[in-house]
Amino acid sequence: MKLGYPTITWGGVVGMPGGVTSVKDSFYLTAGSTADAFRDIAAAGYTGTEVFDGNLLEFVDEPQSFTHLLEETGLTLVSVYTGANFIFDDIVNEEMAKIEKAAAMAATFGAQRLVIGGGAQRAHGPADGDFQRLASGLDRCTEIASAAGLTATYHPHLGTLVETSEALTKIMKLSGIHFCPDTAHLAGGGGNPAELIRRYSDRLAHVHLKDWDSRSQRFMPLGEGELDFNAILQAIRETGYDDWLMVELDYYDGDPKTAAEISKRYLDKLLATQTS
Repeated sequence: MKLGYPTITWGGVVGMPGGVTSVKDSFYLTAGSTADAFRDIAAAGYTGTEVFDGNLLEFVDEPQSFTHLLEETGLTLVSVYTGANFIFDDIVNEEMAKIEKAAAMAATFGAQRLVIGGGAQRAHGPADGDFQRLASGLDRCTEIASAAGLTATYHPHLGTLVETSEALTKIMKLSGIHFCPDTAHLAGGGGNPAELIRRYSDRLAHVHLKDWDSRSQRFMPLGEGELDFNAILQAIRETGYDDWLMVELDYYDGDPKTAAEISKRYLDKLLATQTS
């Protein structure tokens, strides 16, 4: 297993203002410094990273700056995260144009994977055909990623159409996209992460690990919540997956580097125990 850490904790999740009026510009963005995040991630002992599509826009005109950061820190850009509503027919082509740009940037900067989130929640609940529309969008994302030399994976997420394990079952039957389990989002939606990883073992192509505290409804560094990562890692091993594990934390009250270090120490100890 190789360990990576996304830059999201350095500034949290924001978005690009242009996306409010132009769907083609609705990129995700982390508000913090990419350079600081890379240096902290490398110092904590990780060897890979994941960034939002919007953060790559900073480097489009000077790609060598991004390459130099990777070389300086010794990090591998493993994956790029993007997403869309997918269920609104009038804007889906604009969303796909954005995802095509995200895939092109990801490929330019050497990423291997495109992580897809989304599937909008309507104000009054899902409409007939929403899951089919989402599935169609995800299959288009798979084609876009493949054309760019990337693997597309779907990331179920709280606050989207696919929160629960029941919703995940629907979308996995309708779409052929690969699976990116996020342990905390799966648990927050009432699912058992280890069980769901086993259920979709043949679709597993990327992994997000973070802990979950159901009492506070908060994401936590590994080992500080309630999830059984021994069982989760065992389930991952059973699938035959032996690749990047992204240790993610959307938000942390303290220093993001400290959170990364807490999770790294916990995971190193757990992995050593499992292989001893």
